[in-house]
Amino acid sequence: MKTLKSLLLCLSLVFLASCDNDDSNSEKAKFAVPVIKSLSEIRNSVSVVAAKQTNSDGKIYVAQNYLFYIAQEEGVHVYNNQNPASPSNIAFINIDGVHDISVKGNYLFADNFVDLLVFDISNINNITLVKTVENSLYFNPIYPSDALYYDYTQNPAEDEIITGFTIEMRNVPDEQYAILSSDASSGFESSPLSGANGIGVGGSYAKFQINNNALYTVNTYKLNVFNITDPVNAYFDKEIYMNGWFGGGELETLFIQKETLFVGSTTGMFTVNAEDEFNPYFVSGFSHATACDPVVVFGNTAYITVRGGTSCGAIEDQINVIDVTDIASPTLISTTFVGQPYGLGIKDSALYVCCGTNGLKVYDASNSSNLLLENTYIENLKDVIPLDSHLIAVGNNKIIQYNYGPDFTLIPISEITF
Repeated sequence: MKTLKSLLLCLSLVFLASCDNDDSNSEKAKFAVPVIKSLSEIRNSVSVVAAKQTNSDGKIYVAQNYLFYIAQEEGVHVYNNQNPASPSNIAFINIDGVHDISVKGNYLFADNFVDLLVFDISNINNITLVKTVENSLYFNPIYPSDALYYDYTQNPAEDEIITGFTIEMRNVPDEQYAILSSDASSGFESSPLSGANGIGVGGSYAKFQINNNALYTVNTYKLNVFNITDPVNAYFDKEIYMNGWFGGGELETLFIQKETLFVGSTTGMFTVNAEDEFNPYFVSGFSHATACDPVVVFGNTAYITVRGGTSCGAIEDQINVIDVTDIASPTLISTTFVGQPYGLGIKDSALYVCCGTNGLKVYDASNSSNLLLENTYIENLKDVIPLDSHLIAVGNNKIIQYNYGPDFTLIPISEITF
């Protein structure tokens, strides 16, 4: 540890020296500058306020008659969705570091960078924070891919974390002192760990899932297990290091069916036995080349969208259909190529796939070995939740709700725009 601190100090001094030598004619480059916040500032900012608008990208979650819009690193917007044709924006839970939520009964669970928060929502007009499980989660700020250098002079204190990055144009340091982003783009995990029953439904990009009295959350390489038997006294139970199971892939999404967890990662889909809710263990996996992929399951069939290109990988965009009758030996049934696939959902024989600017595509999935494209709706959407009553889709600054029509059609019933 002393050696590491000495190295960082030396790098900082070198960087400062190069910055002091200001030459307006020097070549400029993009530097990633960490945004640092204190934990006390983050925790003190949690509040419940009146309904407000948002312009932040996010996820959707449904519980009872409520629709929750999780605006990334901003907060949770609460809608009364008893009448999907006229959803009502009723409250906003201000959470600076929120990315995912889950609901069980009268309690909502949310992340706040490195903390797990528990809210009592029994009175939706008086939502209250009842528990903070501090320093129980990992947070990985997204490193800007276009930054060539990293500002090593900005380091968080013991009670601070890096919550993100800004880009600044600065003089390029001497070549011998260059610190490229490829050397700095890992290791930003903040704050290591210090220690049908009212459960709602999230989209295919969910990273929170509830199994009886256990709440599972996933970060880059680990599955975190929380005991929520008594939500007011929820506590961190254990972490399970999963990187060795999945061949180095980064964990991205969680889907649960009965007592099996299906984990989407950058290297494939993996199954986890969760019969013992507090001691889940790896069973098997289906691997592919590196790509981004959420997974949903219906019966004995799993559906994965695999999106390659950019930071996701090099594999061609596609939908994989997997037979998971034997979770110890998942097998590929079919592959359907489609451009720009993101989130997806399955209801009966209809598979809904969000393809960004390529539209919302509806497939007849009655024959798993041959998906048939039935309809395309020209909307820029990223994820869906197919409820028994209707379908909810989320895209850039919008939520659209649809009724199910005949012959795999969808009928818009309302739209929320931000």
